[in-house]
Amino acid sequence: MNERDIDPKIYELYDQYCHSAMERREFLSRAATIAVVGGSGLAMAEALLPKYAAAQTISFTDPRIRATYELYDSPGGNGAEEMRGYLVRPAGDGPFPAVLVVHENRGLNPYIEDVARRAAIAGFLAFAPDGLWPLGGYPGNDDDGKVMQRSLDRDKLMVDLLNGANFLKDHELSNGRLGATGFCFGGGVVNWLAVKMGADLAAGVPFYGRAPEDAGVAKIKAAMLIQYAEDDPRVNAGKDGYEAALKANGVDYEMHVYPGTRHGFHNNSTPRYDEAQAKIAWERTVAHFSSHLAS
Repeated sequence: MNERDIDPKIYELYDQYCHSAMERREFLSRAATIAVVGGSGLAMAEALLPKYAAAQTISFTDPRIRATYELYDSPGGNGAEEMRGYLVRPAGDGPFPAVLVVHENRGLNPYIEDVARRAAIAGFLAFAPDGLWPLGGYPGNDDDGKVMQRSLDRDKLMVDLLNGANFLKDHELSNGRLGATGFCFGGGVVNWLAVKMGADLAAGVPFYGRAPEDAGVAKIKAAMLIQYAEDDPRVNAGKDGYEAALKANGVDYEMHVYPGTRHGFHNNSTPRYDEAQAKIAWERTVAHFSSHLAS
């Protein structure tokens, strides 16, 4: 089932399910009661659930990269002073420009690991922290991951991700130039890091992420490439205010809205994926980092 086969009402319900405490059983049960055109609401809902095995684009054994799980110090976070993330280095000796990859609201799932591998293939030292590590790490499914992430102290989670950014920036294989990209919750984290880190973040690429508070935008020194889906009213409500603040503070930025797309259009594990627009967005991402992270 492709994106155009799914009724908009099921997409709306799926967005609620992804961004609330709604459980899978309730999501499917409610979908089954919705009258839709061209099929079954339940079948449409089931089609939206991620299929990670089929979505992998870069194998973890690809000879062009080397991927390992690494521990890093994280004082003040949710863990016992230590966190874990997924480090992917390109072939070669380095040093490499560095890109932090921040997950959605469910931990370090296979899609985010694949994005880290894509970044490494493009020549970047990529690191994707797992915010769920204090609870044992990503549990192998998004439903439990979502519940786990909601249970964490949000402020301490942000500290853990900030510590992950600093770990990557200072890594022996890094050239010291740090970029960050993230998706949904992770996109909001990238915007937050841009405010929090100032000149220590050279470039940011948030995908459909929550905008920072206007008062913090003046602290942004990173070159920002801000990516939005066209049909994403929850996130896009902050778009115009964010752009006005960026302009008012002279921040170096580009902002793109991808036509015909919904929230999550870069995630190729569900029918929300828009292959053509995701390709354009990723090519822009790589070009942006290549331009701003060179030594």
